[in-house]
Amino acid sequence: MTSCDVAIIGAGPYGLSATAHLSAIKGLEVRTFGEPMSFWDRNMPTGMLLRSNWTATTIAHPEKRLSLDSFRDETGNAFAAPVSLERFVQYGLWYQRQAVPGLDRRKIERIDSSSGGFRLNLGDGEVVKARRVVIAAGIASFAWRPPEFQNLASGMTSHTSEHCDLSGFSGKQVLVVGGGQSALESAALLHEGGAEVEIVSRSASVHWLQGSLSKTLHHKMGRLTSRMLYAPTDVGPACISQLVARPDMLRRLPRSIQDRIRLRSVRPAGARWLVSRLRKVPIQFGRSVVSAVADGDRVKVRVDDGTERTVQHVFLGTGYRVDIAKYRFLSPGLQESIKCYKGYPQLEHGLETSVPGLHILGAPAAWSFGPLMQFVSGTHYACQELKRRIVR
Repeated sequence: MTSCDVAIIGAGPYGLSATAHLSAIKGLEVRTFGEPMSFWDRNMPTGMLLRSNWTATTIAHPEKRLSLDSFRDETGNAFAAPVSLERFVQYGLWYQRQAVPGLDRRKIERIDSSSGGFRLNLGDGEVVKARRVVIAAGIASFAWRPPEFQNLASGMTSHTSEHCDLSGFSGKQVLVVGGGQSALESAALLHEGGAEVEIVSRSASVHWLQGSLSKTLHHKMGRLTSRMLYAPTDVGPACISQLVARPDMLRRLPRSIQDRIRLRSVRPAGARWLVSRLRKVPIQFGRSVVSAVADGDRVKVRVDDGTERTVQHVFLGTGYRVDIAKYRFLSPGLQESIKCYKGYPQLEHGLETSVPGLHILGAPAAWSFGPLMQFVSGTHYACQELKRRIVR
């Protein structure tokens, strides 16, 4: 059995940034477990572009090093916003090599409370004791499949997070369900790859994002005005963006207002550079799928307007629903000890759960600290706050 002061679970942007911040604390022994950038590399489609602006795509570092600019300059890769998935994964792996060279790629099978901290069981049988645990395990466990599709075989329907290569859908009839970025961009990539695509969306229309630092806004409003309305974190509409970028201020508001701000900031939307790419893709607005059943090797889908279509595959761009009970590595006893609201942990300062010494970063922190936690730009606040808590 080995031990450490802090064990970090996950090696995506939040896990890597947390490691960099905590490793800067003198005398603190930090161990990080996970495959670097695995969700981004394995669960997102080739050809995807990140909708966040350049500043908001940088992973936080305690010394403000290892930015996207630094990566581009050091590696000689010439690229600009919107940043491609391929470049972002390369950037994350570069960040990991610089800031977390001792990453342990073994899988954590189970975490239990233990005297003086926590007990971590690794996949190879080793046991690690840690005084604190930081969970930055991402959103893969939270992919939402509406009940209408749960009885279909995996070959007939899939979530957008289940593919990195869409070339196998060339020449096939595909129905994409959803109206947010993942649904719209998947539809664009499928169409460009030769699939016959249709989108069904509950939204009355597509909400196209302007982009907080877009050239259009700079031209119309001026650079200073644009930066006053939109925070560099690039989350939320005008003015609200500045509040979302300050979770400590947001947390002081009544819960009802926090909830409205969160919904307004992360409502289904698409990056404006998708408009031209979707011109030839039919979109049915204000419609929901009421049933989907297998019909031989195809899927018969019925929509709430009474129409039907038969397709070869249904893509679910239906987003994610946080429920930390789906983190299977948490022991039942530990899960029950964490105070939650509708699957979200109720976090205090330092993103600490009701179990002392247990912290959760990323999307599960959104109920307590706002929608900023659902984006890479949230690493700047979350990891500084985590560091402050542990130092205290």
